[in-house]
Amino acid sequence: MAIRVLLPQPILPAGYDFLREHGYEAVDGRGFTEEDIIADIAGCDAAIVRTAKITDRILDAAPKLKIVARHGAGYDGVDLEAARRHGVLVCTAGGANAVSVAELAIFYMLYCSRNFKKVQANYLTDYRYAKMGIPKTELEGKTLGLVGLGHIGKLVAKKAALGFDMEVLAYDPFAKQEGLPEYIQLVEDRDEIFRRGDYISLHVPATQETIHSVSNREFDLMKETAYLINTARGSIVDEPALVRALQEKKIAGAGLDVLEKEPLDPSNPLIAMDNVLTAPHIGGATKEASSRSSLACAQAIDDFFCGRTPKFVVPELRDLVGKQHL
Repeated sequence: MAIRVLLPQPILPAGYDFLREHGYEAVDGRGFTEEDIIADIAGCDAAIVRTAKITDRILDAAPKLKIVARHGAGYDGVDLEAARRHGVLVCTAGGANAVSVAELAIFYMLYCSRNFKKVQANYLTDYRYAKMGIPKTELEGKTLGLVGLGHIGKLVAKKAALGFDMEVLAYDPFAKQEGLPEYIQLVEDRDEIFRRGDYISLHVPATQETIHSVSNREFDLMKETAYLINTARGSIVDEPALVRALQEKKIAGAGLDVLEKEPLDPSNPLIAMDNVLTAPHIGGATKEASSRSSLACAQAIDDFFCGRTPKFVVPELRDLVGKQHL
């Protein structure tokens, strides 16, 4: 009998084709709610998950499940403690969406630098004010502060330094200056990122250590002319603290691809602010990134069932590798 891979949401053809060509049965689920997945997962050996949450209840309903592949770089939507109890390995698509997210981070910086949301809101009714009255700046010569220097952070640094002649500072306790390109200056003090950066761009996963790790203290350190860019996870930022910082003009604005509550709450004050750009978590939603992620997830599942270690096992569960019974 073929190994069955549940897809609560469709993936791109590259992933489907790989699974079928390698003898797997792709099971299209009826939906991505908890109840939908529980109804579909009982006979499945693996799952490729996009935006669906994988909960303890789902894992309880999946006695055959051995591996969950996350269609992206983050894995905060999977209950890792429950996965450990059930002996289910969790992996990600690694750097498959890195180019897409890095480009979007640069887009948010450009958008903020030209105060574009305010320009759009005014240019039909007051053309001259939109053109001349709204402050605008260049990226060239500005300082980019990166929190996190993984695949995405390094690409953002490259695009900012080589494409826009920005000075790049980075904080990452797991990174070493040796081997980094000369345009990235690694700093040991995280506060230096917030004090010196004209743009602070976040590139860390949502963990116990990072959730709400950007809050009042960090906003107090930032320049009044600085912008916060978040293409990582909404929960990293303390949103009430960000709202206060914006209202009190402690910082100039923000570009937020992610919010703490997704789908968004229409009453969230950040959405209505004219110096804040928000979007529905589109960083990895390009055709190219989605295709790479679909293929990477399918390959990870094949690696697992062929006895190879998938490339991007989540750190918290690496000790499970090789211990499951296939």
